[in-house]
Amino acid sequence: MTCAYLEARGLRVVLLAATSLFGLSYPTVAQQAAAPLYVINANVLDGLTPRVMRGATIVLSGGDIERIDTTGLRPPVGVEVLDVQGRYVVPGLIDAHSHVNDLAGVRRALESGVTTIRTAGVGGFADVGIRDLVKRGLLQGPDMVTTGIFVTPDIGNAVLWDERLYDLHLTGVETEEQLRQLVQINIDHGVDWIKTRTTDRAGLAERDPRTQIYTERQIRVIVEEAARAGLSVMVHAHGDAGIRAAVLGGAKSIEHATYASEETLQLMLEHGTYLVPTLSSISSFGAAGDYSDPALYLRGLHMAPRRRGVVRRASELGIPIVTGVDTYYREDSFSRVSREVGFLVDQGVAPFDAIRGATSLAAEMLGVEDQTGSIQPGLDADLLVVDLNPLDDIRSLQDILVVISNGHVVLKRIPFEK
Repeated sequence: MTCAYLEARGLRVVLLAATSLFGLSYPTVAQQAAAPLYVINANVLDGLTPRVMRGATIVLSGGDIERIDTTGLRPPVGVEVLDVQGRYVVPGLIDAHSHVNDLAGVRRALESGVTTIRTAGVGGFADVGIRDLVKRGLLQGPDMVTTGIFVTPDIGNAVLWDERLYDLHLTGVETEEQLRQLVQINIDHGVDWIKTRTTDRAGLAERDPRTQIYTERQIRVIVEEAARAGLSVMVHAHGDAGIRAAVLGGAKSIEHATYASEETLQLMLEHGTYLVPTLSSISSFGAAGDYSDPALYLRGLHMAPRRRGVVRRASELGIPIVTGVDTYYREDSFSRVSREVGFLVDQGVAPFDAIRGATSLAAEMLGVEDQTGSIQPGLDADLLVVDLNPLDDIRSLQDILVVISNGHVVLKRIPFEK
């Protein structure tokens, strides 16, 4: 095993040390199982149906949902109780397209109501390190579905993280052998998905996002190599030719899809391909945060209407739409899954379908529906409390009052009275 590979794996040790050093800012859970908790007087939206379970009690134990009761169950003496006083409880939100790569960003994501994240290319396998910290109970954070290094012709700074990447840095990643090698390096580092692209980036003003990067044949190679390890592939694609190549090549999800044609959307429907449009990112182009550039602001003025139109048509066709916000969760970023859900509704997605896209449908796409994404006995206790029914007021999801992640109350703003 190479020294560089060991160094990359050692990142997890560095993150463990960072958690200890910054414990006050990024709380650990001290490796303790979540204490039993009764959430009472709750109106529950389970993420699976639009029906509201009124006056429910949700029993949490050991980090899981043990029971949901609507018969007036009374908590036993001495158990911790959270009385939500008729407010609404929904599943924790899922961000299926994030670049969060540090502990501060993890905390911001969690406090915004995100309890599960799929990364979309992260330097140094930081996402794998964060995932392992959370799994070990050493960090309060969203559960991570990781992708590691972006499979792209120019790997850039990724060369620093494994000496097997040295030659790929010099030659580029184009041939079948090179593509398979980079996928395998990601697999060796323990990633859960593979992220690649068929078109150029929109976030670099000097490039045209419609320019095709990888072909259908190259995507098929990536998909085949990933499948050998049981992994799926997500594909960044803006231009129509690139989107089509990704769908035909076997991608499970298309990210962005700004210039998708009617024919290509029909193809996505036929293949059961998921759409992760990241409306939040294009809506903030040039304004602030991750893409604060005047040139990108101008680009966003023509890209945003195109992408919104794609979402409207995809919704009409019945293409499964999942939330992702394409952010690092930095201090100056205001892209959030709660806003993404509102943007979907603005484009004609039914409120319940938009909520499913951030909960149970997203979990289904990620293959974690037996762990999270809905409020059911046996699943992770990932819950949010909001003031109003999001089926009536979708933007109530932007005012999170309580966040429960794996049974731990990580944010609690109620009761307001003394």
